[in-house]
Amino acid sequence: MIDIKMKWPKGIIKAALFIGLSLAVPSFAQGGDDILQSAIANGVIGEKIDGYMGFAQTPPPAVKTAVDALNIKRRAAYTSEAAKRGVTVEEWAVAVGCKTLASRVQNGQFYALSDGKWQKKNGLIALPSTCG
Repeated sequence: MIDIKMKWPKGIIKAALFIGLSLAVPSFAQGGDDILQSAIANGVIGEKIDGYMGFAQTPPPAVKTAVDALNIKRRAAYTSEAAKRGVTVEEWAVAVGCKTLASRVQNGQFYALSDGKWQKKNGLIALPSTCG
């Protein structure tokens, strides 16, 4: 298999990843389930830079189960898309995580960057340079 990183500059690869994100982000990326929406609204769960949903507070069992199921679906979607694009699952997941934090997390919702600290969105999120 050809390593696309060896042929194209890193910036080009990131740009290509982001171009496809709006179509490739799964419809469940923000969590369409009522239990997830409620947990997001109550600050129990939030989006993480790694492309997965995480726990800002200790969740009730039903929320934990729903988040675990969502993250399994995300991993499957990321795996499929990463294979198509010739990147690692982790690279694709972070690309989706960056896009999600930038465009889908609403004010008042919680998110975590790579330091793992949960923050409540109030305005723009200062994304790391790795987000392109």
